[in-house]
Amino acid sequence: MALTGTKTFLNYIGGEWVDSASGETFESVNPASGDTIGTFPRSTPEDVDRAVAAAKAAYEDWRLVPAPKRGEILYRFANLLMEEKEELTDLMAREMGKVKAEAGGDVQEAIDMSLYMAGEGRRLFGQTTPSELRDKFNMSVRMPIGVIGVITPWNFPIAIPSWKITPALISGNTIVFKPATDTPLLGERFVELLVDAGLPSGVINIVHGGGGAVGDRLVRHPDVPVITLTGSRETGVEVMRNAADNLKHVHLELGGKNAIIVLDDADLDLAADGIVWSAFGTSGQRCTAASRVIVQDGVYEELQSRLVAAAEKLRLGPGWEDDTDVGPVINSKALEKIHSYTEIGKDEGAKLLTGGEVATGNGFEKGNFYRPTIFGDVDPQMRIAQEEIFGPTTALIRVRDFDQAIRVSNGIKFGLSSSIFTRDVNKAFRAMRDLQAGITYINAGTIGAEVHLPFGGTKDTGNGHREAGQAALDVFTEWKSIYVDYSGKLQKAQIDTEI
Repeated sequence: MALTGTKTFLNYIGGEWVDSASGETFESVNPASGDTIGTFPRSTPEDVDRAVAAAKAAYEDWRLVPAPKRGEILYRFANLLMEEKEELTDLMAREMGKVKAEAGGDVQEAIDMSLYMAGEGRRLFGQTTPSELRDKFNMSVRMPIGVIGVITPWNFPIAIPSWKITPALISGNTIVFKPATDTPLLGERFVELLVDAGLPSGVINIVHGGGGAVGDRLVRHPDVPVITLTGSRETGVEVMRNAADNLKHVHLELGGKNAIIVLDDADLDLAADGIVWSAFGTSGQRCTAASRVIVQDGVYEELQSRLVAAAEKLRLGPGWEDDTDVGPVINSKALEKIHSYTEIGKDEGAKLLTGGEVATGNGFEKGNFYRPTIFGDVDPQMRIAQEEIFGPTTALIRVRDFDQAIRVSNGIKFGLSSSIFTRDVNKAFRAMRDLQAGITYINAGTIGAEVHLPFGGTKDTGNGHREAGQAALDVFTEWKSIYVDYSGKLQKAQIDTEI
């Protein structure tokens, strides 16, 4: 499907493309140019109820489809993503603002995840164990749960839906999907391709609209036993609170305030490349972005000068232009928040080394562009070193030694991604052990997870669950333990009997 300007799009409920009950709409806007991408239904709780009813009805048959057959549909979906990768990449550059290389990587991650989860259709491993009794067999199996409410953000509009939807589908669940209102067309295309791959009616449903009407109704709906959300800490706390009355399973992927540690013995060329990519890739709009750089005294000045020079060479521009390094941020509200943290940093006494301003001129005023920003002389307790900015801003923090670097890295409420650059294998292994984060990189930046390992964080980054890898299946399945007694007599486990 080519980009269609101001075309009006619909919800997909029970196998049909339908309008919202309200008849109201909202627009998706290109963050680089301000142009309208398309018009989408501003859905209501009534639309959610219809979608949940369709998903609940479809679940009764979908859960009985053999998992290898469910996997075949995901293989077809992955192949469709491959065929449509160029079109989806271009659309993402326009609707979300990513530069084309990163947009293509977003789509590739969905391809990889879909292939991985399709393979789980012939695995979905449980366990067999010996029984303590004669003539008895024990095993555990994974069971689907029901309707899954999927709420995704705008920053990975193809990849993150795949992290949630493909493991849920392979496990035998059905879906009601609410994509972000900043990237609804990418969510729509994701669903269209799943339908084209052969997913039965009602198994996947998409309802467009805001968190207040659509998201909250999903969270509170009594027929939706599982909610999976990627968003802010504040939204995550509200979701947990509103889901509590129905004892829902809630999976949260929330914020980060990730640090790269650079020790005196580091390869500074490699470290600088890793920092620039991690801090300014996706315009800093990643939960794994490196918004802190913790640098040992001996290399602080040299690394600072290298980073400033590299940041000032980055080219701002629309994501679809091949020579763009840093695209726009998602919307004007994000632009205001990012700049407010620049003012906070200056007020706190940090030294603004470069950037720190909304880009103007050369057509930038039509979009939401912020210049890559680096602060120096940052105290670890400053707000710019503690709070998630979600923009192209990073803070340099000077430390004396390895132990202080670890303390500073851990001295935040989040725990998603972490990194250390060092040639000392002993310090690298101590960092692997001591950094409080769900992900640790050695001699690499804080971004770049692979789909076959668990993704997620500690502390306020989430609530203990993981996405990707086999760990993702734990969110979307429940364990059933099965005992088969073929002795032909009543045997009582854990009651004293002769062997």
